[in-house]
Amino acid sequence: MPVQKGKEVILLKKLIRKYGHVWMLSYAFIYIPWFTRLQENINKPYHVMHTALDDMIPFEEIFIVPYLMWFLYVAATLAFFFFRNRDDYYRLCTFLFTGMTISLLVCSLFPNGTDFRPAIDPDKNIFCYLVSRLWSIDPCINVFPSIHVYNSVGVHIAVCHSEELKKHPMIVRASGILMVLICLATMFLKQHSVIDVVGALLMASVIYPIAYAPEAEKKKKYETSF
Repeated sequence: MPVQKGKEVILLKKLIRKYGHVWMLSYAFIYIPWFTRLQENINKPYHVMHTALDDMIPFEEIFIVPYLMWFLYVAATLAFFFFRNRDDYYRLCTFLFTGMTISLLVCSLFPNGTDFRPAIDPDKNIFCYLVSRLWSIDPCINVFPSIHVYNSVGVHIAVCHSEELKKHPMIVRASGILMVLICLATMFLKQHSVIDVVGALLMASVIYPIAYAPEAEKKKKYETSF
């Protein structure tokens, strides 16, 4: 019995050593309750994010496909780096979670939302049905800056920085195409204003050096040492 218990302890230590970086995902226990609380403010006053450019962008229900693919895109990339490269995983988590926290702070201090969702017929086709389902659970508030856009950019940056994935250019290109489609989807589905998208891109440009500059600096020093 003591021998069996000793083996179990050794196995547990190995698992912790190998997968201890799972602690980063505990951020969900901060993000989900905070975001859920903000989503309950639908009946409270908020600043409307709306520009003339938004009115020029037509509603296209087909974009629900890349919009929903965002969930798999982010989850699959996190899982890939979790199991294959701990450093890339930490950098991606740092990038995503920093921006997501800033977005929650912005929405808490500056309540915001949109006012241009069109009336749609959920029986028209499967895409309209999916959009109607999305809108039924996702009110048009807490939109600036767009987390959909920010996280898509962050995931693609991680893919581009991966030494392993660089060996598979088709994957990198596919990631870039999906990132662009997701960003467009937020506007063509009337989920976000152009302002929300621009805000997310600006935030990504600010957070990028924080998450990835140390890596680039380390690589530069290593290359110049030879």
